[in-house]
Amino acid sequence: MEVERRSSPRTLENYDHALSEFRSRHRGFTTWQALTADDFRQYLFDLMKRELGRATIRLHFAALRSFFKWLTRRQGWTSNPLLDVQLPKQEKKLPVVLTQSQVLAMLELPLKLPKSPRDSLWAPERDAAILELFYSTGMRLSELASINVEDIDSYSDTVRVLGKGRKERLLPVGGPAMQAIQRYRQKAGVHSGPLFLSKLRRRITTQAIDDVVKKYWRASGLPVHITPHKLRHSFATHLLDNGADLRSVQELLGHASLSTTQIYTHVSTQRMKAVYEAAHPRA
Repeated sequence: MEVERRSSPRTLENYDHALSEFRSRHRGFTTWQALTADDFRQYLFDLMKRELGRATIRLHFAALRSFFKWLTRRQGWTSNPLLDVQLPKQEKKLPVVLTQSQVLAMLELPLKLPKSPRDSLWAPERDAAILELFYSTGMRLSELASINVEDIDSYSDTVRVLGKGRKERLLPVGGPAMQAIQRYRQKAGVHSGPLFLSKLRRRITTQAIDDVVKKYWRASGLPVHITPHKLRHSFATHLLDNGADLRSVQELLGHASLSTTQIYTHVSTQRMKAVYEAAHPRA
């Protein structure tokens, strides 16, 4: 997976955990070759009894299925018991998004709020740049954490990101985000290497970025629980609300399949219907 599929470190970690957990939790495990479809059905039942979400259950079985597919294709195994195991269907939940005014209000907070004495001198400027870049590009959390100064092109107002499967894509960056990045770089003296730094001037972690977003969500008082991924959802939905075509949004988000992006059209339609219901006298 690492070499041929170029899977992300997070995916490798999740798959490794899923396989290890099956071995440790499945009663009577001896060898992989001795397992039957009934063994996997029992494991599915055990996971459901633990009240795990369907997405988590499907992730466990994605690892198992991938492993057994490899065993049959590369190791000469003649049977794959997982082909006879039916999984619960994926829940179709619409992503939660913020309104445009809610996002814009949140983007103003880093430079408005009093600075914490625990923060670095340039933390407000860094936080403002992080939020602006999230909303300006819709990139993933892991993609933002891995950006280097050299990936930002101030002449073309673009950023180069390394997405899933180590696929590169070039994203346009809006004027406010570029200005926020410039302010932060000047204040923090960041000239090369990792763009976003921790207080110890090391590359900021994904957990630290998540904490930054949560900090301003709490300060905003918004009822919606804001995460980096919700800013990504909001980015895509606002583009579609304002007339962007689905294929362009797919490319910006780095989705391999258009069907993944199509969920945002449902969000856009739901919002349009809500406006209609509230505004039309004969709704």
